[in-house]
Amino acid sequence: MKIVIVDDHPLVRKGLAAVISMQPNVQFAGEAQNQQEALAVIEETDPDLVLLDLKLADESGLDIIKIARGRGFRSKFILLTSSATREDFLKAEEASVDGYVLKEALPEELIYAIHLVNKGRKYYDPAILENKLREDAGNLTDDLTPKEKEVLVELGQGACNREIASRLFISEFTVKKHVSQILAKLRLADRTQAALYANAIGLAKYEPTNMMMR
Repeated sequence: MKIVIVDDHPLVRKGLAAVISMQPNVQFAGEAQNQQEALAVIEETDPDLVLLDLKLADESGLDIIKIARGRGFRSKFILLTSSATREDFLKAEEASVDGYVLKEALPEELIYAIHLVNKGRKYYDPAILENKLREDAGNLTDDLTPKEKEVLVELGQGACNREIASRLFISEFTVKKHVSQILAKLRLADRTQAALYANAIGLAKYEPTNMMMR
């Protein structure tokens, strides 16, 4: 996996390069500090993934993404930023970024995000996700069926498919179908994000009806 780093702070670039270089099967392909340099290094190296700062002095990392994709590059993009505002996150979503990671994240969190995005998944920093879910929860959960809400509650409590099936008196196959529908309706990447979602909106505190009857 070839990775390019775009950030206007030299120390940040060096730190990220050090973290990346320690990973097996990952190649640090180049770095840039502004839009012109970024587009040049992307064209030269055709990286699999680009880590870039949302705000580059007077420029925006989102513009780099738009231009690169307009030129036909299929690189995936993870934004690194200190901004956790809803406005910036929505702009990033509109630009179809593949990942959104806060600069305060631990190195292992960044590496996890890199590998997840490289596999074609989305990654949102848990802090960003929690803020987003609190605001969007009402509309999204309205799309869930009562049984899907019960399954989401169980996910929030860390239950595996077998445990959910036992508690809700359904088959594991049915649980898998419900989990798939939940992820699709809530636009989440995996069951870990679903668990974070359930806890962020307080749904995990809810007692499903059939559990209360036992």
